[in-house]
Amino acid sequence: MTRPSASPTRARRLLRLLLLLALVGVGGYLALRLAGDAADPQSDRFRQWWQGDDEQRQALITIQRERCDGAPFVLPADGFIGLLYGDPRGPYSAAAPHQGIDIFSPGEVGITPVYAATDGYITREASWRSALIQRVPDDPLQPGRTIWLYYAHMADRDGNSFIEPAFPPGATEVFVPQGTLLGYTGDYNGDSLRDIWVHLHFSIVLDDGRGSYTNELEFANTVDPSPYLGMSLHHACATDVPACTPDPTCTP
Repeated sequence: MTRPSASPTRARRLLRLLLLLALVGVGGYLALRLAGDAADPQSDRFRQWWQGDDEQRQALITIQRERCDGAPFVLPADGFIGLLYGDPRGPYSAAAPHQGIDIFSPGEVGITPVYAATDGYITREASWRSALIQRVPDDPLQPGRTIWLYYAHMADRDGNSFIEPAFPPGATEVFVPQGTLLGYTGDYNGDSLRDIWVHLHFSIVLDDGRGSYTNELEFANTVDPSPYLGMSLHHACATDVPACTPDPTCTP
């Protein structure tokens, strides 16, 4: 004799219970994420940048046109360095933290200049509207290895580029010395529906060993920019306003 199957009513109740448990779990996770983000001192600076007046915003801006002592790179843009390397706050997480630094601009799109952080060779893939990548054939801090510098968001929301004409789509291996104007900051975010503030995303990406850059979206493929810029730019070593005074006692 076969056992009768569960009634449709019982099955629906079980499904509702599972959905409720899933919603509670997701809600709890999001609540913990929001609480963690709110408790992060860097979030207070974000609120000041978002809600503050011109004087308060100006106090958050880092301007470093020359190399810090002992550092090989210059800061590629002026602005509020609001997202740091290894930052776990949303939309990032501890499992997939921020891969570089985000330098937020005080002005509108197309105004704040972006400069080459060091000497190197600029490439712009044919499909790239807002980004450039720069090959540095000899890492100044680890001689013998190649690294790549990624500059992104240099276009408006519609994809109108602010990259200098010297680097048209398809440009390959264009040599530039440190301090060369590359373009201007924007707020292009691809096909994402999420709006972003005007900023430059800057990261250091490892070579794949065959003369090409690795996927910048994977944190393991990137390098902490702090020693290259001579500033405390790792989230674990955050200071109020990054400057040429890295914390020598902080080990991320």
